[in-house]
Amino acid sequence: QVQLVESGGGLVQAGGSLRLSCAASGRFASIGAMGWYRQAPGKQRELVADITSGGTTNYVDSVKGRFTISRDNAENTVYLQMNSLKPEDTAVYYCNAKALVVVIAGYLEVWGQGTLVTVSS
Repeated sequence: QVQLVESGGGLVQAGGSLRLSCAASGRFASIGAMGWYRQAPGKQRELVADITSGGTTNYVDSVKGRFTISRDNAENTVYLQMNSLKPEDTAVYYCNAKALVVVIAGYLEVWGQGTLVTVSS
């Protein structure tokens, strides 16, 4: 019913930048909080940043000052601008969203398929 499609991953040298995008589509009344998670090989998935529908943001300490999350509510899209990338940022990045779905009278948590970000040293 609700899909998240990510784009923007790739290979970049340390110190470089990438911008991830994630667009929600399908049958929903609205999108609540949206966020980006990442999972590096052999590690647990962790929250990178999230943003409420009102624009309040939250970041994991390791990306503060380097990453910026933003959203376009009209397009149901969330972005992650990643600057000053480090090799330790290498991971699969997943988009997450809470979609208000009328048929279930509640929020459905949805995940994107993941996009690989590789930072070379």
